[in-house]
Amino acid sequence: MASYVYESKQELMETIHALYLLLDGEFDDVNPGEKDVRIPEVDRTPAEIIAYQLGWMHLVMGWDEDERKGKEVSMPAPGFKWNQLGEMYQSFYDEYAALTLPELRSQFRELEQRWQQWIDTFSEEELFTQGHRKWTGNKDNWPAARWIHINSAAPFKTFRAKIRKWKKYKKTS
Repeated sequence: MASYVYESKQELMETIHALYLLLDGEFDDVNPGEKDVRIPEVDRTPAEIIAYQLGWMHLVMGWDEDERKGKEVSMPAPGFKWNQLGEMYQSFYDEYAALTLPELRSQFRELEQRWQQWIDTFSEEELFTQGHRKWTGNKDNWPAARWIHINSAAPFKTFRAKIRKWKKYKKTS
């Protein structure tokens, strides 16, 4: 069974929240003045990790909001194509660059709560059956739950490992 398969909306929401709490907790002992420090072993700074999440979570909820309003959904984002993700990520980093680490964490906390509320608006069928949202693609693409997982639970887990590696490097350097 693939890691993105959940038995219910409740399981999806609980998994996301638990992984969010673990990731956020990793920032408790990051010096706010070092939020932009890049190290060789990690491809993002602490601030970029949070900015990446803020950017993607806003995008995915925006796709759904645009579709619900009858607007054309621009994927991945207006002005970007799927082969321009690096540039899109840089736009996320630039958008949130002026925020302090506590401000970034506060926005992340608030957005994770909105993400949970948004997920809760879906029925089980809308989440787990392909084809209920146009932005999820045709019958051969992912259901909404997989898009949600790929843009929250999965990176929360991988970014936790990255920030831990970042902290370990900082302690030994």
